[in-house]
Amino acid sequence: MSQTFATADLIDAHGDELASCETQFRQFGGVRAFFGPIRTVKCHEDNALVKEILNQPGGGRVLVVDGGGSLRSALMGDMIAEAAERNGWAGVVINGAVRDVAELAGLSLGVKALGSNPRKSAKAGAGVVDGPVAFGQVVFAPGAWLYSDEDGIVVSERELPLD
Repeated sequence: MSQTFATADLIDAHGDELASCETQFRQFGGVRAFFGPIRTVKCHEDNALVKEILNQPGGGRVLVVDGGGSLRSALMGDMIAEAAERNGWAGVVINGAVRDVAELAGLSLGVKALGSNPRKSAKAGAGVVDGPVAFGQVVFAPGAWLYSDEDGIVVSERELPLD
């Protein structure tokens, strides 16, 4: 989605209606500010569900992946991120690691993660799709709206008007 916004302005305008994620993510994608309705995956060092979801039409949504903060293996690399871009996802937020960071920077996709690791993850398909996940003092519920920019991530129960 192409409207401009700043998370700081959203907080100023909507205050406590918004949750502000305390986790300090790094930017990896070519899109620095992104927003959309949330879908979720909870998994641990296994990215099969991440790949499955990002290979589906995104419709401008943001996938929030709770990898438990593990940096032992990457939950997304260039091939899965390219599928997300191709399928119309606005962004991916990973409470864990990514890889292929040079390629991620060239994609028209928002990508935030804790860090990077070249190690592949398992492919067993273990995890939960579209359940609420929580990290950084925020509950990310499917259908809520996530707004992300250089200042951080805020979550709203509803879509916010952007001026």
